Amino acid sequence: MADSLRTTGSSTGTTGKLAAAPARAAEALRSYRLIAGMWLRASLAYRTSFWLTTVGNGVTSVLDFVVIAVIFLHTPSLGGWTLPQVAFLYGTSGLTLGLADLLVGSLDQLGQRVRDGSVDVVLIRPAAALAQLSADRFALRRIGRVVQAAAVLAWALVQLRLDWTLPKLLVMVALVVCGTVIFSSVFVSGAAFQFFATDAAEVQNSVTYGGATMLQYPPTVFARDLVRGAVYGVPLAFVNWLPALYLLGVRDTLGLPGWFRFASPLAAALCATAAGLAWRAGLRAYRSTGS
Repeated sequence: MADSLRTTGSSTGTTGKLAAAPARAAEALRSYRLIAGMWLRASLAYRTSFWLTTVGNGVTSVLDFVVIAVIFLHTPSLGGWTLPQVAFLYGTSGLTLGLADLLVGSLDQLGQRVRDGSVDVVLIRPAAALAQLSADRFALRRIGRVVQAAAVLAWALVQLRLDWTLPKLLVMVALVVCGTVIFSSVFVSGAAFQFFATDAAEVQNSVTYGGATMLQYPPTVFARDLVRGAVYGVPLAFVNWLPALYLLGVRDTLGLPGWFRFASPLAAALCATAAGLAWRAGLRAYRSTGS
């Protein structure tokens, strides 16, 4: 009888937690919106500085594409990919990373907050810690990178003149959404690692910003082991390399399963789940500064 009651109580508790999950998610989003809005109003208080910084970020990002364009002054293709095709990779990589950086990029400073003990203040507030830390110092000026990447992507699509069908439109939308989720998950996972190694921000940056730079170039110019790592390790290949094979009609020379081209939603879901588990583990391991 007692075992039956315990089983019933456990089942009821699990059901209650599942039922409360949407409410907690909604509250976390509300907290994020309020904190981000506060920082947005603060940054717009100095509009000239805001616009100069935003435009500066966009102009600086242009130099990355200029480097790629210079390469094509000396060769008609790079790894079998034309300039518009590489521009497609550049635009989708920059767009998805830029959106993730805009939404959760503040997490890369978590190590500093762990060192100075300011995470304690976050944990005693009645709001999700991840939402607070993601929205902290929300910087809309980062949208300069997003706009610049979107402009390059638009140019590439005009040059490519793709024959758009409903499946291709769905894959394109999934590319942007899932790519943003994958990069955001890497940000969260890297931040969780900083609970254990407070000086690990550069390790995180090597995967996020370094990975985005890698995705700007065709996979055919990299060693096969590196490409396998981007498929089966940290699945950055699902951000744009694999969907691009379908969208652009490029022949797969890597020998990967054909369904991988449509597996970005699955990769994004796995990344988000892993990031959530890593974040919970990091929070549980946090022991403050001891002061």
